[in-house]
Amino acid sequence: MDLRKLKTLIDLVSESNVSELEITEAEGKVRIVKSVAGAVVAAPVAMAAPVMAAAPVAAPLAAPVAEAAVLPAEPAGHAVKSPMVGTFYRASSPGAAAFVQVGSQVKEGDTLCIIEAMKILNEIEADKSGTITQVLCENGQAVEYGQPLYIIE
Repeated sequence: MDLRKLKTLIDLVSESNVSELEITEAEGKVRIVKSVAGAVVAAPVAMAAPVMAAAPVAAPLAAPVAEAAVLPAEPAGHAVKSPMVGTFYRASSPGAAAFVQVGSQVKEGDTLCIIEAMKILNEIEADKSGTITQVLCENGQAVEYGQPLYIIE
């Protein structure tokens, strides 16, 4: 999707009473959601890869099996996942203390981190009460939609 078209759609959603918009085109699918605070977030929902890019014709069939074996097992506990693509920040500013550390007690709705997407800072809240047992991302790291950020037990 053309970046200018995407920006226009985001502006239209932010200036209107529409809270959510989903567009499907040949290149893929984009979902634009206006949060309670008024920030607008656009995230790709599903991008279909071209058939040619899937794998070279001469690739051995055993290669995908080897890649699957390398993937680590998902940690035990509840994973708080990224609701969008962006840059992960553990604190509100570079010199500030992190919102949470390993061992921090959190309640549902507490701010865990910030994800910056398209120059908009989005606070990510805990969707479950418990104790932070793992922080899975580094400060300043790019994160994907659905990527685990924290483990809460």
